[in-house]
Amino acid sequence: MERRPGQYLWWLARQLKGRVALGALFGSLWFATLAATPYLISQAIDRGLSPRRPGPLIAWSAAVLAVGVAGAGLGIMRHRSMTKLRIAAALRTADLVLTHATRLGAALPRRITAGEVVTIGISDVWLIGRAMNVGGVGVAAILACAFVATLLHRTAPLLTLVVLVGVPVLGVLVGPLLGRTQRAGSRYRERQGELNARLVDVVGGLRVLNGLGGGDTHLARYVRDSTRLRDQGYRVGRPSSWVNALGDGLPMVFLAVVVWVAARMAAAGEITAGQLVAVYGYTAMLVIPVSVLIFCGFDLTYGLVSARRVTGFLNLPLDDPAGGAGPPGPARLHDAESGVVAEPGRMTALAGARPADAAEILDRLGHYLPATGRPVAWDGRRLDGVARQVVRDRILVAENGAALFAGPLRAVVAGRHDPDDDLIRVAIDTAVAHDVAGDLHREVEWAGRNLSGGQRQRLRLARALYADPEMLLLAEPTSAVDAHTEAAIAERLAAARSGRGTVVATTSPVLLDRADIVHYLVGGRVAATGTHRELLSAEPGYRALVTRVFGAER
Repeated sequence: MERRPGQYLWWLARQLKGRVALGALFGSLWFATLAATPYLISQAIDRGLSPRRPGPLIAWSAAVLAVGVAGAGLGIMRHRSMTKLRIAAALRTADLVLTHATRLGAALPRRITAGEVVTIGISDVWLIGRAMNVGGVGVAAILACAFVATLLHRTAPLLTLVVLVGVPVLGVLVGPLLGRTQRAGSRYRERQGELNARLVDVVGGLRVLNGLGGGDTHLARYVRDSTRLRDQGYRVGRPSSWVNALGDGLPMVFLAVVVWVAARMAAAGEITAGQLVAVYGYTAMLVIPVSVLIFCGFDLTYGLVSARRVTGFLNLPLDDPAGGAGPPGPARLHDAESGVVAEPGRMTALAGARPADAAEILDRLGHYLPATGRPVAWDGRRLDGVARQVVRDRILVAENGAALFAGPLRAVVAGRHDPDDDLIRVAIDTAVAHDVAGDLHREVEWAGRNLSGGQRQRLRLARALYADPEMLLLAEPTSAVDAHTEAAIAERLAAARSGRGTVVATTSPVLLDRADIVHYLVGGRVAATGTHRELLSAEPGYRALVTRVFGAER
């Protein structure tokens, strides 16, 4: 069920209702000790100090000490319980995000940027945790205000009226600022996710960028965008600073008004000196829950902004794992949206000026992207109507940037399958990855950081070949290797996949020449189909594309 930001925070509070209740309990008891102290001091003055009676003075003073000790202990428990509540809420949100990311699987990078996921995990989950302050100390602060109003009513009903009117007035003054903070914070958070996405992309491709001489260009662009984000942060900071200032300043104004009224009543003889001290104590203590309420509103504002991003992620649709059976044997795939047909037992190539067009077609054929028009057909049946696990077992999309996990080389190549050293060596030989695989127990670092770009690419190809799927969909499998290695891969790939279906998105002439059929793409649709040599002679656009690529490679 799709959740809205406010609904998510309410759901999270209900999931942690035990911790919320504990925070509210300790917060309320702590506030009660603060409120009881002025009352006890007033009794010590009126019943012990003024009439000069040592016995009652000592007794009431001892009561003040006892309540102070109890307040110190309750303050510690309040802080501990609220810290645990905030951490539990943040970790519960992080668990949900991680679980959903795992369920999205390979579809995750196709639906959300890595920078957005990083920002959610680093920033948003903790701001959502702080929003839980409303359910803990926020509730305790409301109860404290009611308790103090009751005590003041017993002393002077006029002062109760001042409290009952003053607290809502503070809310009216701060409310619009919280609204402005939320709107500005939403815009800031959106830009923050975009900038983090760019940072992740740049860091991931830093070696390539430096090799192409593009590092300084991207650095300048990042500095420019981060400067804009900083300026946006200043705009968020303006209403936020006013909220902080009012959170500290307005309660003091409120204290001054109440004390002024109480002092006039004491001068007129309407209340005693002890009662005046009590009123001052009550009101001074009231500064704390009023400030807490203001800052709880601040936390809730930012919590809603972060919850909007989190729920946006959690609402990303999952592929329905249910569905029917696939074709009984190897079968053709047909993407009606582009006109691409992939036959079993043949090598099909997709060539176009825009690599993103071919990559999108592979994603549709692999059931990672839904078709915006007519659905992909698999032997005449809808691909999106086949059980997801059946599709994953029989159709494999091998991306050029697919993740490499840390571990021994043989485990990295085997993936989720059981390692067979002989078959692993065959896959490595086909991918021409001998320089990587001298020792199958060699440790590969996370993301292949101890390998070159070409080695990582060939290792990914070896892993895809080892899986030996019924239909293998390869995206630019030789873009990071030299011409000699590319030629060897093209020859061995065609031989290794003989009798199995293979679709290769590429503009490499040597791979195109090995393909049984080539689809020439223009604007994401098939403009012409034939063998590589047929298209070279019949299609000027295809000839220009391949000639340009061949010239660039030379």
